[in-house]
Amino acid sequence: MRITSRAMGKGCITATKYFLFLFNLLFFIFGALILGFGLWILLDNQSFIAVLQESSATLKVGSYILIAVGSLSMLMGFLGCVGAVHEIRCLLGLYFICLLLILISQVTAAVLIYFQKDLLKTEMSDIVSKIIVDYSGQNSTTELAWDYIQRSIHCCGWTGPGNWTENTVIRNSSQPLYPCSCWDPDLSKESTPESGFCTALSPTWPVYSTGCMVSVENWILSNSGVILGISIGVAVVELLGIILAVCLCKSIHQEDYSKVPKY
Repeated sequence: MRITSRAMGKGCITATKYFLFLFNLLFFIFGALILGFGLWILLDNQSFIAVLQESSATLKVGSYILIAVGSLSMLMGFLGCVGAVHEIRCLLGLYFICLLLILISQVTAAVLIYFQKDLLKTEMSDIVSKIIVDYSGQNSTTELAWDYIQRSIHCCGWTGPGNWTENTVIRNSSQPLYPCSCWDPDLSKESTPESGFCTALSPTWPVYSTGCMVSVENWILSNSGVILGISIGVAVVELLGIILAVCLCKSIHQEDYSKVPKY
């Protein structure tokens, strides 16, 4: 009877160990995805992210947080795998503490982002307005990114093409200029460059009539949904990892030091 009980206990420890290894492998993969999102936000130059990168401190801080969380998650996943396979009690304890801190940090960050979304929206509007007013057609990274957005989304300005009337170059020009990236082929068949300013052949600009605000906000929400889904997946894996780490720690006898690797 005692042998059967020991065998069942050993089998339970083995199952817990390999489940913990599996969850930490998933944790490592999710951490790599979060790291990838952080690098994408920091390095992307062909979407609305590129427009915000140079001016938005919130976006930069958010990208650095994602990179840090992703890197730490990958490290914790690796330590959890090692601790589970070798049944190292102290390593599992360290893993449990770090995992709990990461989980608390993620929840705190999610709450802060939720309550700061209106501030981010205002900041985003101010950044785009400044880009439109200061737009010079010199093909800087920010200007090229905004031109790409207007061409690909088929929009003009932030709330509408009227925003471009505040542009310094257009206001000071003796010719009726308009942004080339706003050109609507349905209104005019003339060929235009992809960036810079074009000369209007009539007082009415041949541009898209809708602003980019709604489309950009929908784009951000759709990408935020992907990031949120991955973050929730990571949080679930973290919670399961914490539970399994505690169970495995309780199952390992304190006096058993034979599992500790010798160097």
